[in-house]
Amino acid sequence: MSIGFENKKRKTKASFASSIDSKDITTKFQEYFTLIKDPRVERTRYHLLTDIITIAILAVIARAQGWEDIDEYGLNKQEWLKTFLQLPFGIPSPDTFRRVFERINPCIV
Repeated sequence: MSIGFENKKRKTKASFASSIDSKDITTKFQEYFTLIKDPRVERTRYHLLTDIITIAILAVIARAQGWEDIDEYGLNKQEWLKTFLQLPFGIPSPDTFRRVFERINPCIV
């Protein structure tokens, strides 16, 4: 056996809560972000703010490093995202992500 790969007893046990419902987590996650004040003019709101924030967070977790990466992530995962997001007009463009996040005031929620 290679050095450093000997059989060792684990000090910690991995525990997973089998009762966690992903739909419940998603609902609570989105409820939290509904508290953020939408800075956009009503007539220019095609995409839901909660959808924009959710896609951006998931994309950054998946190592997105810019607005184009966030858009690409959304396009690649669109079918999956539709299972828990509304996406009435599909995935927002990179410019939409940028404009929304530029306008969100982090001090006012």
